[in-house]
Amino acid sequence: MTKARPLPPGGTIGVPAPASPWDERSEVDRGVRWWESNGYRVKLGEGIWERDDYLAGDPKTRARDLKTMFEDPEVDAVQVFGGGYGAAEVAPLLDLDAIAANPKPFVGYSDITVLHLAIRRATDLVTFYGPGLGGVAAPKTEDFTRDRLLRALTVPEAIGEIPARPDDPYIGAIGSGRVTAPLVGGCLWLLADSLGTPWEVELDGAILFFEDLHTPSWMADSELTHLRNAGKLEGVAGVAIGEMYQCEDWRFPDPGVRTKSMEDVFERHFEPMGTPVLFNLPLGHGKHLATIPLGVSATIDADARTLTIDEPALESAEGGEE
Repeated sequence: MTKARPLPPGGTIGVPAPASPWDERSEVDRGVRWWESNGYRVKLGEGIWERDDYLAGDPKTRARDLKTMFEDPEVDAVQVFGGGYGAAEVAPLLDLDAIAANPKPFVGYSDITVLHLAIRRATDLVTFYGPGLGGVAAPKTEDFTRDRLLRALTVPEAIGEIPARPDDPYIGAIGSGRVTAPLVGGCLWLLADSLGTPWEVELDGAILFFEDLHTPSWMADSELTHLRNAGKLEGVAGVAIGEMYQCEDWRFPDPGVRTKSMEDVFERHFEPMGTPVLFNLPLGHGKHLATIPLGVSATIDADARTLTIDEPALESAEGGEE
C-alpha cells in the first residue's frame, strides 16, 4: 500500500477536470476562494475551462492535466473539479507510472470511481472518496462536508468513526457482527461498469462500499445482480452503503417494472450472505458527504451500527507510513 504525505498548511491544490465540466464559471471561483480563505493555494489545470457538452474537453487533454498535477512539484494534493461523466474515457490514457512516482492525496467521487479503481489497481495508492472543487463550496454544501474533507487530507492519524448524517442520524444494519478489512468501492453503477475492464473492481476479502444517485431500486438490484453473477460478491467481508440519493423518489414517466424498496433490495442481496451490513451512511451525493480513504483497513460493527476507519491513510508526520 502506498500513502501520500498530508496536505501541508498553505499547500497547493491541483485541480484537473477529468469528467464533466462546469455549468457556471462561478462554480470554479467558489471552490478556489474557499480554499484560499483557509490559507491554501489552488492551481487549475490548463483544460479546466474546456467544455464539450457533458465532457470537460477531449480525453487526451483531461488525462494530460491529471498527469501534470501529479508531476507538478508545487502541487501537494489533487482534487478533481467534479464527477458527472467521462472518466472512463480518461482511464485508458492515464500515465499510471507518473502517478506511482509522485503519490499525492487524490480526491473525487461519483464518476471518479473509475479513476480510483484504475489508480488503486496499478499503484496501490490510497485515494479519497470526497467532494470535488465544484462541490466543496456550492451553496448547498455545509461545514460537515468541508470539515471532513480537510480532516481527511491533513490529519495523518486514522480518521476514526464516520459520523451519521446530521439531517438523518439513522444508520441501518443488516445482519450482525463485526469485521475488519480494506474498504473498497465507489458509485454502484460504475463498479458494475468496471467488469471486464483493466480496472475491474476487486472485492475478495474487502468491505464493499457503494452509493448512487438517481438509481431506482430495480436498477440497483440489476447492478448488484450483475456483480453477483460475475462472482464479485462471493468474497466480500462486509458492506457499507452510503446515501442512495434521489433514488426511491426519482420518478420516470413509465418505470416499466414494479419496484421493491431500496431496503428490500439490500436485504435480498446481503442478508443471505451473513456478513455485517450498514446503510444510510453520509457517503454519497446527498447534502452531507464525509470524505473517506479507499484501500485502508476499516471496521464495520453491525450491532453498534458504526463504520470506523482504523488505519492512517496518509504518511506520518515524520515522513514514513504509519
